[in-house]
Amino acid sequence: MARSPYGNYGHAILTAGALRTPGRVALTYCGERSFTYDELNRSVNRRANALIAAGITPGRRVAVLLNETLRVAEVYLAQAKIGAVTAALNPYWPVETVRDVVAASGCTALVHDATVEGVVEQIRDELPAVTTWIDVHEPLEGSDAEPPLGGFHDDPLALYYTSGTTGLPKAVVHTHASSLATAQIWLDVPRGPDAVFGTGAIIWGIGFPAIAGPALYAGMRLVLEQDWGPANFLRVVPRERVTHVSQIPSFYAALLGSPDHESVDLSSIRVIMLGGEPLTATMLDRIKARLPQAAVFSYYGQTEAPYTCMGRVDDGSIPLGSSGRARTGNAVRITNRRGHRVTDEVGEINLAGPHRMAGYDGLPDRTAEVLRGEWYVGGDLGTLSADGVLRVLGRREDAIIKGGVWTQPAVIEEAAAALDGVAEAGAVGVPEGAADQRVLLAVVPRAGHSLDASKIALSLTDTLPAHQRPDHIVVAAGLPHAQDASGGPGKLLRRKIRELHG
Repeated sequence: MARSPYGNYGHAILTAGALRTPGRVALTYCGERSFTYDELNRSVNRRANALIAAGITPGRRVAVLLNETLRVAEVYLAQAKIGAVTAALNPYWPVETVRDVVAASGCTALVHDATVEGVVEQIRDELPAVTTWIDVHEPLEGSDAEPPLGGFHDDPLALYYTSGTTGLPKAVVHTHASSLATAQIWLDVPRGPDAVFGTGAIIWGIGFPAIAGPALYAGMRLVLEQDWGPANFLRVVPRERVTHVSQIPSFYAALLGSPDHESVDLSSIRVIMLGGEPLTATMLDRIKARLPQAAVFSYYGQTEAPYTCMGRVDDGSIPLGSSGRARTGNAVRITNRRGHRVTDEVGEINLAGPHRMAGYDGLPDRTAEVLRGEWYVGGDLGTLSADGVLRVLGRREDAIIKGGVWTQPAVIEEAAAALDGVAEAGAVGVPEGAADQRVLLAVVPRAGHSLDASKIALSLTDTLPAHQRPDHIVVAAGLPHAQDASGGPGKLLRRKIRELHG
């Protein structure tokens, strides 16, 4: 029996939309170009047929090094249709990392755009296994008819990379089926007929099936930008009437910490998805004061199991500080050190569902460590209430131990951020890895405010127990964050705080 075309990720994500609502606008790019679902589908088909003409066959591994978000969408979907396996490279990696990842990936072709020509020139001669090099800016003369579909269901779709503490980034294998399961996130989040999802360059890699793919699958208009930092966000939201966004809380610390937003019309925003780091009560209050019309959702997942849990936090549906319940079709549990399921106890977070990865490419031992039956166990700690609400406590290595008691930094950071004049706070235990530590707290003042470390210490003495009180407080101009490809601040780098101030 022939396999259903709706088991192919590209067909189900895009072709179905072109058949359903061909004239509906699917995508706008940097305010300059616009595509209906039919036009975008035909554009992707031309790319797919050109790839076939270049010798890209089902199952062939193709490294994709792109920075232009429109090209990311076009190439990822085209390769999905024809069954090529996309190795989704990070354009912000050092040249050496790009070279070594491609060499380890088994790819024999590489697709690139003009923004990375310098990188391509440096690595081309060092990758003899790559025999086909494709520049996406070369003219496409192929047909816009539907190409023969070459991948379905449990066939591998892509390698999405997640960094570890040592060695090369790990290649997470997702299938057509797991990526389609991720695309269903809007079953659990409200959207209207005119929903518009705005995003930036983060769609390369896992961002595509977690952000761009779901928007197209749900029939939304996808607004793609090259820059999604605060300044461009303030230009794009009113221009495109963006209704849905997905970011990390640190983005709003930057956005609302400057007066630039005050005169901008952000009233179109209806849903804010927040994940990647804790959302404090203070930050939620600031977001709601500026965007009272927006529903704020927390979510939790990893590259290996994206968007597993979610829930709305601004209306009391789930408690602040939690990440919601497992979304439709997924499951979450907490296990203790013996592997037994527990509730209301700290333990390891287990995730399950059809969206879960197939494994780590070329790393069977590491795959066996984290895939335990149907569950993915990635090393995060948390608690689960009796009614299924997950609270993520963080990585074991981030926890602070003082006086024999473990504390997650977010507890201290939230207490500090609630103080008047504090824009952001970061807490770490020093020395690193010690059996008993001191608490180092770095705080950043809000614009127009000054902070006194001794007064902050006094205030926190009244609100925190002894094992959570800072032993040393530093007032800093800013906190170190990882670079976010969208242009905004990324995750807080607590280890860097220790290096700078410890």
